[in-house]
Order: sequence, then structure tokens, then C-alpha cells
Amino acid sequence: MSKKKKQTMEEKMNTLRAGVLGSNDGILTVVGVLFSVGAATSSRFTILLAGLADLVACALSMSAGEYASVSVQRDTEKSAVEEVKEDLKNDFEGQLQQVKEYYENKGVSKTTANAIANNLLNGPNAISTMVNVRHGFDVDQYLSPWMAAFSSLFSAALGGLFPLLAMTYAPRTIEWQATILAVIISVGLTGFISAKIGKSDPKVAMIRNIIIGIITMAIHYYIGQLM
Repeated sequence: MSKKKKQTMEEKMNTLRAGVLGSNDGILTVVGVLFSVGAATSSRFTILLAGLADLVACALSMSAGEYASVSVQRDTEKSAVEEVKEDLKNDFEGQLQQVKEYYENKGVSKTTANAIANNLLNGPNAISTMVNVRHGFDVDQYLSPWMAAFSSLFSAALGGLFPLLAMTYAPRTIEWQATILAVIISVGLTGFISAKIGKSDPKVAMIRNIIIGIITMAIHYYIGQLM
């Protein structure tokens, strides 16, 4: 019985990245529609209908975009592997020289680099070695377009749901304040998560996302006022 293949760190990071981007886009896209429509009409049914339509469209669009993007990357990586196979078959000495130079550039002596290159390229992992040296990824550890697509679909829908619920179910007297608060909390959270993934300053990412969220709300609100 074959073991289930474990998700690599790169795959996990890509899934998280797709999720964070999907969530952020879901929040800002939906709140843009909510503020535009909400400023033009007081009908909660109209606002809810417009928000739901945009939520579904945004989630599907983000999902399709992630699937296409990661699929292209996956196909490119597979093509690179095939190219390496051909080069090993038709120009073994040239590939051997590349591996030697690779290790020499890392500070290994010429003698040691020559020994390492011969050992690796004459062993069972020659293809993996060349792919890693030339392209920097591991053979048979391609990113999953489906994982990225589902992550983006779910997170975009979930992200857009918070402002939608706030706008349509909060008491009339505080519906705008509740929506603004929901957006600020949501985009602040996605900024925090993205910063943790990218190992950057969470405070800067959160402030940046919140400012973008506020500007988005303001622009769409005043567009709605013109309708």
C-alpha cells in the first residue's frame, strides 16, 4: 500500500498565500459593492443581493485565477525537467561542468567539486541534482493548482462574508459603523497573517491593509452617492 504524499513546505506556503490573497480580495471587492449600493439605496434586499452576487463572482474569479497561474508554473517546471533529461542524455559533460561550477561558487575546492559532481550525476539522482542546480526546485514536488484554487475560493468567500453580514444584519442605526469595523478587523487580520507568512513586520502590513480598506470604502461610498 503506497503512502500518501506529504505536502511540502513550498506547497503549504503557496496554499496559505492563495488563501490570504483570496481573503483580502474578497473583503475589498465585496465591501466596494456594498458601499456603492448601500449609498445609493436603503433596500437591504438589494444590498444583500448585490453583495452575494459579487461574493460568488469574486470567489470563483480568484479560484480560477489561482488555478490557471499555478498550472502554468507546474507545466513550466515539468517542461524544465524534460529539458534536463535531454541535456543529460545529449550533453553529459556540459551538465557535469555546471554542477562543478555550482559547488565551486559555493566555496568548495575544484577537486572536491569535481568529486561531488561525478558522484551525483553518475548516481540515481542525476535528474534531481540537475533540476535543483539549474532551476532551484525538487523533482516530483510540483505545486498543486487545485489546492491553491480551493484555498482562494474558500478564503475569498469567507473574507467577503464578514462585511456582507455586517451591512445586512446589523441594526439600522449602526450598519455603516458595523461594516467599517468588520472590514478593518478583517483586512487587519489578513495583513497580520501575510506578514507572518512572509516573515515581515506585522504592524506595517496591518496598517497598510487597513489604510487600503478605508480608502476603498470611501471611494465606493462617494461613487454610490453620485448614483
